Parts: sequence; structure tokens; C-alpha cells
Amino acid sequence: MTQRPWIPSYGNVPAQINADAYSSIVELLEQAMARYSDKTAFRSFGQSLSFSEVDRLSARFAAFLQHELHIGKGDRIAVMMPNLAAFPVVFLGIVRLGAIQVNVNPLYTARELAHQLNDAGVKAIVVYDGSTATLAEVVDQTVLEHIITVSPGDGLAAPVAGPAPDSRLVGSLPLSDILREGQPTNYSAPVITGDDLLFLQYTGGTTGVSKGACLSHRNLVANTEQFKALMGDSIRAGEEVVVTALPLYHIFALMVNLISYFSVGAENWLVANPRDMDGLIDTFKQSRLTVFTGVNTLYSGLAAHPRLKEVDFSNLRLSIGGGAAVIPATSARWKEVTGRLILEGYGLSETSPILSINPPFVSEFSGTTGLPLPSTDIKLVDEAGNEVPLGQPGEICASGPQVMRGYWQRPESTVTAFTPDGYFRTGDVGVFDSRGFLKIVDRIKDMIIVSGFNVYPNEIEAVATACPGVAECACIGVPDEKTGEALRLFVVNQPGKTLAQQDVIDYCRALLTGYKVPKSVSIVEALPKSTVGKILRRELRDVA
Repeated sequence: MTQRPWIPSYGNVPAQINADAYSSIVELLEQAMARYSDKTAFRSFGQSLSFSEVDRLSARFAAFLQHELHIGKGDRIAVMMPNLAAFPVVFLGIVRLGAIQVNVNPLYTARELAHQLNDAGVKAIVVYDGSTATLAEVVDQTVLEHIITVSPGDGLAAPVAGPAPDSRLVGSLPLSDILREGQPTNYSAPVITGDDLLFLQYTGGTTGVSKGACLSHRNLVANTEQFKALMGDSIRAGEEVVVTALPLYHIFALMVNLISYFSVGAENWLVANPRDMDGLIDTFKQSRLTVFTGVNTLYSGLAAHPRLKEVDFSNLRLSIGGGAAVIPATSARWKEVTGRLILEGYGLSETSPILSINPPFVSEFSGTTGLPLPSTDIKLVDEAGNEVPLGQPGEICASGPQVMRGYWQRPESTVTAFTPDGYFRTGDVGVFDSRGFLKIVDRIKDMIIVSGFNVYPNEIEAVATACPGVAECACIGVPDEKTGEALRLFVVNQPGKTLAQQDVIDYCRALLTGYKVPKSVSIVEALPKSTVGKILRRELRDVA
């Protein structure tokens, strides 16, 4: 293989990392708990947990699972909760036994929940009280043996008001009872290797039934080491303060905010409800954060909030964006207030998740997802599977120690997900510039063909979002008798603005070639989004 174009752009970043630097995620995190035992690890609802308290509580939980529920290595345990102090305690308890955590969105419908629990063969679930009504609807349709319920204050010194668990879940166990003082903390730790499974991370199911990506301890050790290597001196052990507004059941926040920053002794402020923008800004003001991660919609909402200027961002070193494309106008607004660029990254559930990210030494927003991580190879291929020349778009195919081994109990899907030479097919279209920075053009299925020309919605959205008065937008293709497909743009106005449809079309016409100009514009109050802030174009297609 010839040298990839991103290697010369690394500077002092090593081209390779040791994916076996730790035998498991357990070893990585136990070392952190010993090293930073007296430091604050998490803050939630005005209370705190030290690293030593997380150590003790998670050992207590592991002992209960092992001795009372007879849960051990290889068993699947579902975790269905928002960002509460109990999340890291439960996570560490599960993985210390070599069990496999199945991350579940607490806003799932009953149908989605039943599918995931049954597909993973889940033995026990740790579920937020506010989600128990959903579980109660389908519990008889699952193979669940044990239910543990979680209230907002579990693991903290003082209780926090929250909903009551659903009364239909007879025999469920409150986590607070399991964690109370006096419960045993002794458990038999199994031998855990890098090949052992750590997570079943279910995909969104946008192209069919939701599938569980099998992520091993080695996958997550590798991605943590890769991330820290590329960030370099921007991550300072024992000094970081991270605000976690993205949900921890999502692999982005789970790997970056929880695992990576816990491993360097960070103080982590957990945000249970990121939709409460005023509350999030209050958290910013109190925490004096050094790092923040978000998706474009979250950054956009914050940047437009008049109270953001109240925050002292002088300690902020890293703003990281992922999950969906970061719009240039959003990054510009964020930088204007905070002084920091949004460093956009790219990845998938199947890749633990990061494949590429902008290094902290970039001086301006590039509109790319940065450089492939150390020990990662990315090639772009055409429809025939041939690698395309530099500067040409192609499907992003990735190889590296962070790439999953396959989908849970789906051998046929696993085979089709990889190229014959073992590269994971992402389904995304990308292009490399001469420096090796990767730009995502779009998902293959989102491409729109207008009069034989390929149009990628991201490009249209990036231009239209910069139009004065536009808060956010989404572009889809709709059938058209003349051109095959035509572009339809859905636009949300900024507060206090009343843009007309023609204003947006005229703005786009000045910046885009004719076939890329939206044929129609719909002004809407809001765009449909997933729970992690991704705009759901497929729902817009259903109503178009």
C-alpha cells in the first residue's frame, strides 16, 4: 500500500497506536479509579461522585449481579437510562464481570424495545423509572429474567425526585437497595481479554431492522488510544472538565465523554435533559468546562441562545462535533461566542465509533471530518469496488482495530458489510483532499439525481443554513416530471425572523449552480430529529 495522504499531515501525531495497551476496558478504567481516587468523577443534580465512590459502588453492583442474579461473563445486560450518576456505576459493574452491555435508548417505543431485548437475548435490564411503562407493555414478550429500576438520585448521597416505576413490573429491584451501605463489594473477577465482547451497540435501523454491532474490549481500548493520540496535548490528565449533554447510550458520548475522559481523570458533568437549554447553559457557567461534545443541532441551538454569552469559555480547549455533518454557519456562530472551532469527527456504531476527526492544530473550520485516526486505513471505492483516484468521491471503506467483528447473530449481514479484503463498508460517500482530510459528501441513499446530475443534500443544506434568517434546514429529493427528481428544502426560521420561500431560493441561486437550486421551499416550525439530534430526512420524504 502506498503512503496515504493524511500521514504527512499528522505532524507529531504517531501513525500507529498500541491497540493492546490495556488488556481490557476494565484494566484501563480500574487504573484511572486508583490513580484519581480522591478526585470528583461525576456531577449530577448538584451532587458529586468521586472516583473511589464509583469504584466502590460499581463493585457493589457487580457483587450483586454475580451472587444474587448469577450473571457472569458473556451474559447480556440492557441499560436503558438517560445521563444519570447511575449510568457509569452500572456500566462499570457490568463490565467488571465480563458481561456485555446492551445500550438502549430510553425513549424507544415498546416495539423497538422488544426487538432489541429479544435480538440480544438480554438476561437482565437496568431501566430508568420513567421508561418502565414502555417495558411493562412488552416484558411478557421477552426472555428477561431480572428488572432493576433506577431513580435520578441513585448512587448519590441525597435522593432526587423522579417518576415512580410502573406498578405492572412485579418483582423489580430498585437500584438504590442494591447500592446501599453495607451491601457486599466482593466479586470474583473473571479473566477478560481484548477479544471479549463489551457492547452490543444497535444501529438506528434506518435501512431495515436494527442490528447489534459487536464491539469488543479491544475495539474500545483502540479507539480510546487513537482519540487521545490525535488530540495530543489538548487532553490534560487530571485537569479536564467535560459536560456530557449527548446521551451515554450513544456510542459517541460513551467512548469519548465517558471512557476516554474517565481514563484521564476528568470531572464529568452529566446532563440528563439537554433539551433544557437554560439548564445546560447554567451547567456551562458552573462547570468552567474544558471540553464539550455535541451534534450540529445542539450546537446550533446553543449558538442561537441569547444567554450563551453569559458563559466564561476561557477554559474551553476542545469543542467536538459528530453524529451528523457540522454546518459551517453553526461553527462560525459557535466560534464567535466561545472562541473555539467545532472539530468535526466521523464514525459509526460499527467503528466504536470514530474513524476520523479534525486535529486540534487546525486553525479554521474546514468543512471536513478531519484526518483518519492513527492505525486506521480508509479507502474510497467506486461501485465496482475499485479504489478511486485522490480527489474523487467514493464509498468510504475502513479498516482498523476499532472496527467491529460483525453483527450479533447475523452472519449474512456481516458478510455484506465488508469488502472481500476485509474493509467495513460505511455506506457513506466521501472525498479526500490533497492533505488527507476526509469530506463526507453524503450517504449513498440520500443522493438526489436532478437531470442526470448527482446532488448531495449536505451541500445544499450548508449553503442554505448560511442564509440570513435560517436557523436550520433539510433537503430531500421529490419526483419531478421534467428532471426526474427535484430539490425540496424544509427551512426553520430563526426566532423573530419571517423569511419568505423566495428569499431562500434567491440566496441559493446566487451560490449554487442551477440544478442544485431548490425548486421548492417549505417554511416549517421544526424538523424531525432522532434522540441524538440527527435530522430525519426519511420522515420528510414521507410527508413530501
